[in-house]
Amino acid sequence: MKRALIVGIDHYHVSPLNGCVNDANSMTELLQRNEDGTPNFDCKKMTSSEVAVNRSNLKENIEKLFKDEVDMALLYFSGHGTSNNLGGYLVTQDAKRYDEGVSMSDILHYANSSKAKECVIMLDCCFSGQFGNLQGGDNKVQIKEGVSILTASRPDQVSIESGGSGLFTSLVRDALSGSAADLLGLVTTASVYAHVEPIFNAWEQRPLFKTHIAKATVLRRCRPPIDPAILREIPALFASPEYKISLDKTYEPTESPKGHSNETVFAKLQALRAQGLVKPDGEDHLYYAAMNKKTCSLTAMGRFYWHLANAEKI
Repeated sequence: MKRALIVGIDHYHVSPLNGCVNDANSMTELLQRNEDGTPNFDCKKMTSSEVAVNRSNLKENIEKLFKDEVDMALLYFSGHGTSNNLGGYLVTQDAKRYDEGVSMSDILHYANSSKAKECVIMLDCCFSGQFGNLQGGDNKVQIKEGVSILTASRPDQVSIESGGSGLFTSLVRDALSGSAADLLGLVTTASVYAHVEPIFNAWEQRPLFKTHIAKATVLRRCRPPIDPAILREIPALFASPEYKISLDKTYEPTESPKGHSNETVFAKLQALRAQGLVKPDGEDHLYYAAMNKKTCSLTAMGRFYWHLANAEKI
């Protein structure tokens, strides 16, 4: 069981925003189902176009999110963020001086005290990198095992809005849609960050990833770029990670004799080659390796998936 609280606030009395409600709506659509339509997160959405998001009801819902024993609890927030000498805050619609909104330290307390097996916090707001930091200026982070934090910017940076959406969230959406998926179609918090981080240059906001996990946290399942059944066959095709398959013309379907059993094997090798798992030895293409009686072998990534398949983890 996984559940998520998705929050987007545009309608501030001072400095209203334009893309946060859109971001919350699109994140809800993505997170509530995997790409194949199967259920993913049970989402509760709070947007300023539907309800007044004030300090009390946001804090109440965040506390409820992390309270129960679930497989994963995820908080997504898009709106204003602020920081002072007491820490960072998610700014609510009723914000006023000395009472800006929900304290990031309070949210961290809920996550660190949560009964959920995994907790994920995604913040697309200014100064979001403040989340998780201990006060005192040393930028130390204190999070329990099972907690991951992904923020749009560093503690002293603003977050960019572009084209009716937060730049950070637009990249996260792409990642969740499949651009950060592995060959099994799995998107994790780490792969989302790996997809998002390189796109920002040294002069822009810099996203942060803080985590204390013992296993990869799967956020969404997308369509695998290769049939997992072929991945599971890698140890049957290659007797060991270093094994080399000797090819000849019987593997190539355009050559005679037709219908040879090696053609079926060659089709699987071609599929693995397309994903960078197999390489021809001494040739640029598997076709020429077959024509010239060369061998093919597993790449470093191919050897990784060999071990996964051999351990029956695919």
